[in-house]
Amino acid sequence: MLTITVDGIPLHYRDEGHGLPVLLFHAFPLNGDAYEKQLKALSGRYRFIIPDIRGFGRSGLGEGPTEMARIAQDALALLDALKVDSAVVGGVSMGGYASMALLREDAGRVRGLVLVDTQATADDEAGRARRETSAQEALREGPEAAVRALLPKVVATPDSEVGREVAAMMRTATPAGLAAAQRGMALRPDSKDILARYAGPALVVVGEKDPVTPLEKAKQMADLVTGARLEVIPDAAHLPNQEQPEKFNAVLDSFLSGL
Repeated sequence: MLTITVDGIPLHYRDEGHGLPVLLFHAFPLNGDAYEKQLKALSGRYRFIIPDIRGFGRSGLGEGPTEMARIAQDALALLDALKVDSAVVGGVSMGGYASMALLREDAGRVRGLVLVDTQATADDEAGRARRETSAQEALREGPEAAVRALLPKVVATPDSEVGREVAAMMRTATPAGLAAAQRGMALRPDSKDILARYAGPALVVVGEKDPVTPLEKAKQMADLVTGARLEVIPDAAHLPNQEQPEKFNAVLDSFLSGL
């Protein structure tokens, strides 16, 4: 097991493959194993660095909310430890928030940007209140509350093999990790400004059936970055890399191979 300690917190990560470094952040409330199908298909051409965000998978949690800036700082410490000067940085959903936070922390480390089923806008007051309600439910009920609330939204076919895999991964999350992440996401800033300043290559991906961060959110991000590429994955909701891995991998490979 590969682990780095940041500020006393053990953080697990995977470092697999060879070639262009690609740092990927997973969605809430999953872990780095969500990218298993990308590793199997593409690690022969790219070096994937995939952390378990603090509080998920095999990573420790720490104190207070898991803010997106903290996730970005953890990842920068990981890149430093691995002696990686720059990488393509991307993520799904919460992982997209973390990617934009890393871009804000140190844009010089970002060789390319991949934003999947995420959004540049911050939560409004109602959204922050919903996250706090979800955090309290997680502390009372554990991950089953997240499975019940999220699975029908994040997977186009919840009663499928992929749906069952996603649900099983959700159930590995801890109550404290779930609550800290919800509270951290509620604190994230609007990121439209940082995207508008970004001048590098960008890929924006959205599942055709995503009700959480639908196509208009993806278009907004793509319009902010000059030359950004927008791709819609058919028959996928919020987790296209898991729901439609072959289609997603083809899009990702096409983008990465051009860098």
